[in-house]
Amino acid sequence: MKKSLDSYIDIHSHILPQIDDGAESFDTSMEMLRTAWGDGIREIILTPHNKPAHHNAGPEKIELLIKDLQKRTKEEGINMAFHMGNEMYYGSDMTEKLDQGKACTMAGSAYVLIEFGVGDDFDHIRYGLYEALAHGWRPILAHVERYSRMLMKTERVEDLVRMGCYIQVNAGSIMGDFGFGARQLTKKLLAQGLVHFVATDAHDMGKRRPMLSECARYVGKKYGEEYGERLFYGNPMRVIRDVYI
Repeated sequence: MKKSLDSYIDIHSHILPQIDDGAESFDTSMEMLRTAWGDGIREIILTPHNKPAHHNAGPEKIELLIKDLQKRTKEEGINMAFHMGNEMYYGSDMTEKLDQGKACTMAGSAYVLIEFGVGDDFDHIRYGLYEALAHGWRPILAHVERYSRMLMKTERVEDLVRMGCYIQVNAGSIMGDFGFGARQLTKKLLAQGLVHFVATDAHDMGKRRPMLSECARYVGKKYGEEYGERLFYGNPMRVIRDVYI
């Protein structure tokens, strides 16, 4: 699978310590990064949650934490590249935060990772993504398989892609770690070429670990090595370089 057999880029993770529901400490962050490095992940966009009416870490805090992690990893010989980001929970002030630089886009690009409530209506999800597009951002819908109004309705996902959105799914969902419905939807989307990114959405060293290699091998074998390379390396690199997919 070219690059993706031994080198991956993870665009969705919660490895930064003590700022959301991800890593609880620097020790946990380092354990997660050792695992990611050993699994072949070479670049990570660190995407802590940014939610309405929450005390969210701003870009300055995120940058400081990344610099600390960079120092610690280099001391261990882990030469991983880190990029700033946020997982933006859609709210009425989301585009204002982005436009004013109060939240992080993906690696400083025009791409934005956006999540919604698991039970949100499809019209609400579509409107939120359209609003991001209207402000000049390139929205990536986080873990599409988690939204109940999307399950088994691939035509809705196709509608979002035609509108100009990008679709991310979690590796664990493809591998069956999060139930039958999530796995069936991700498999259908992959078969139709409607997925742009597979990421870890890593939160800990339990069920949501920062690992991609097993999933990359599965996707490459079942859906084609060229497609797999795009999902695990090529498209993420386009985000980092801020070019269109």
